[in-house]
Amino acid sequence: MTGFREQGHGVPVMLLHGISSGAASWHKQMALPGCRVLAWDMPGYGESPMLATERANAGDYADALALLLDRAGVWQTVLVGHSLGALVASAFAARYPERVVHLLLADPAQGYGNATAEKREQVWRSREQQIAMGGEILAQTRAAALLQPAACQDDVATVAAGMRRLRPEGYLAAAWMLAHDDIHRWLEQYGGAFSVCCGEQDTITPPDAAQALAARYGMPYTVVPAAGHASYLDNETTFNQWLLQAMEEVRDECTN
Repeated sequence: MTGFREQGHGVPVMLLHGISSGAASWHKQMALPGCRVLAWDMPGYGESPMLATERANAGDYADALALLLDRAGVWQTVLVGHSLGALVASAFAARYPERVVHLLLADPAQGYGNATAEKREQVWRSREQQIAMGGEILAQTRAAALLQPAACQDDVATVAAGMRRLRPEGYLAAAWMLAHDDIHRWLEQYGGAFSVCCGEQDTITPPDAAQALAARYGMPYTVVPAAGHASYLDNETTFNQWLLQAMEEVRDECTN
């Protein structure tokens, strides 16, 4: 059984976390008004089982998400992917476009599938070395880097807690996907509308790269001020407004 959290009633909103995180990190988004918010622990995270497919790509994770939504009784959803979750969200939109009401990509990790073999190997090995240190060392050395320099300690603690909960096998499977898949092959298949945002102080997936992604497809781009990579934690006010604006657009489309 794939693990997920949910809260509220209304328009379904599915939140997909990044490679060093989990469902619990979305606590500032769970009470969005007028929304049924779901946050998953992707395969290999939390209590979610590993995928049966070895060396899975984002499409394999997307298929697991489709099964989760089926079990939750959700046919269509507003889909929000953060960091590596943006890659999975894009794959889901490509494979199940009829199930996506609105696609939102936050601080998107674009993958290295089109990079040189040497670069892909470098990315994979660096992640392998990181998880070999253990979640506690990751939490101590990496948690603050995902946030703005002036981040509050509660947010650092949230990121650190997610890193401590990492399962090595789940992290390594996700790292393989990051090193060998590419967001553009999925977005080009999808061909639909989406929105992009990025923390203005994001040093993991920098704003220039996120803005270029949006510009490549002629899609709207939003800067989240006073925020690093985990923009939904650093500045939940702006981030949640971005989500709620998408909700309003969905409602407008349903009433027109």
